[in-house]
Amino acid sequence: MLQQSTNQPDILEVISDLSNDEVFTPPKVANAVLDLLPDEVWSNPDLRWLDPGTKTGVFLREVTRRLLQGLSTVIPDEEERLRHILTKQVVGVAITELTALMARRTVYCSKDASGPRSTIAMPTSAGNIWMNRVEHSYVNGRCPECGASEALMERDNRENHAYGFIHQSSLAELDKEFGMKFDVIVGNPPYQMTGGGGGSGHSPLYNVFMDQAKALNPRYISMIIPSRWMAGGRGLDNFRVEMLGDRRIRRIVDYPNAAELFPTVDIKSGVCYFLWDRDNPGTCQTTLVRDGKATGPDERRLNEFDVLIRDTRAVVILRKVLAKEEQSLQGLVAGAVPFGLTSNFNGYKKGATAGSKEVTIHASTPSGQRNSGSMSRNLITKNVHLIDAWKVLAPKAGPGSSGGHILPDMVLGRAMIAGPRSVCTETFLPIGPLASKTEAESLDAYLRTRFLRFLVSLRKISQDAMRGVYRWVPQQPWDRTWTDEELYAKYDITPDEQAFIAAMVREMPA
Repeated sequence: MLQQSTNQPDILEVISDLSNDEVFTPPKVANAVLDLLPDEVWSNPDLRWLDPGTKTGVFLREVTRRLLQGLSTVIPDEEERLRHILTKQVVGVAITELTALMARRTVYCSKDASGPRSTIAMPTSAGNIWMNRVEHSYVNGRCPECGASEALMERDNRENHAYGFIHQSSLAELDKEFGMKFDVIVGNPPYQMTGGGGGSGHSPLYNVFMDQAKALNPRYISMIIPSRWMAGGRGLDNFRVEMLGDRRIRRIVDYPNAAELFPTVDIKSGVCYFLWDRDNPGTCQTTLVRDGKATGPDERRLNEFDVLIRDTRAVVILRKVLAKEEQSLQGLVAGAVPFGLTSNFNGYKKGATAGSKEVTIHASTPSGQRNSGSMSRNLITKNVHLIDAWKVLAPKAGPGSSGGHILPDMVLGRAMIAGPRSVCTETFLPIGPLASKTEAESLDAYLRTRFLRFLVSLRKISQDAMRGVYRWVPQQPWDRTWTDEELYAKYDITPDEQAFIAAMVREMPA
């Protein structure tokens, strides 16, 4: 009864997403995730399956379809086989009341799983798709389990997005009803907690779902999540260390452009799906997919570096650079808000020339237009050693909004040289101190090279280019106008590798 006519469109292919934290999964994407699992799982009637953040029920439906075929010799009677699968094997935890109804309609063909229209009459109307309202346990206005803001969530008895799988109070209920022993955990969990801080400050949730899934100690986990964890992301440092060091991660398929899988959702970092195999640790096969073309799979040790380099072709180039063991440019790059002046600081005289007790300030308007002016030197108490030095100001935010998935990418915005008696707002990160204008011009030329911006791109997974993205960029003697040709010769970059860099990084005119 789960078979689909070849002429009948699948509503789950076109259904709209509710929000960026509740991204619906097209069936073809769900099946790609399930394809990572070993073939033998589909013929085992004793395995229990869980989708811990079910929305439309697509994962449960596709699992049921595969089991219905794979168990045909184990349980020959089709109705008995379907009853066994739906009552004994597949379980879902819905994320909202609405998605619970959608999932039941998808899996049981009826929102009432015990009703006469249900594919299999289940003992209760909910069937094996659980959804009870869960309450956040706020501490100082925020839920410690998921990061939800009390002020934003507790309004007018609205849906509070307290997801059952990651709150201890509901886990006890789930254990009582289903028993929390599952062999395979699959799905597309919520990505972030809306209201976890706003904008880029949204609290990530997919890492919490993954941690809880591993805590249940299943045999396999196969999920699709944002790729931001690979090199950055608020609150993801510990998760990244754990993922890169977990030898049970055996397969990763990475899409830098999430629109290839989710055309209606903007996920800057891209998305990936993976296989976690409890009983078979080892190296990981990684595959990168851009514009439908796959690079890999390549066998890798994920924790060779502190972040995951997404394209294995870049690893060879990076190894050549790091082999020289030169000082990192990161040591010259100031941190965020370098002079204590935020981007909206307006305590300066726009367009004015700095007097004897003033400094020149470089800033930008909310629209991104650069400007300068003068302000009192006495207001600066942070990084004062940079005030009277030559320096280069690198934009904190990269150009465009693609997140680097549209290639070739500029990676960094155009830097500017700043002389002595100057400061900047947090719009820029100063690189220095430098001894002279000649040195500043040398560094400015270096920042324009594809070579440098390529190395930055390996650590830059969002629009922001903070201090840490310069970690793999080596310092150079600041006595010449650096070009890609000189750098390629110095680091023995082959013609094929040069072509690869050119395909990744756009030329920046002088």
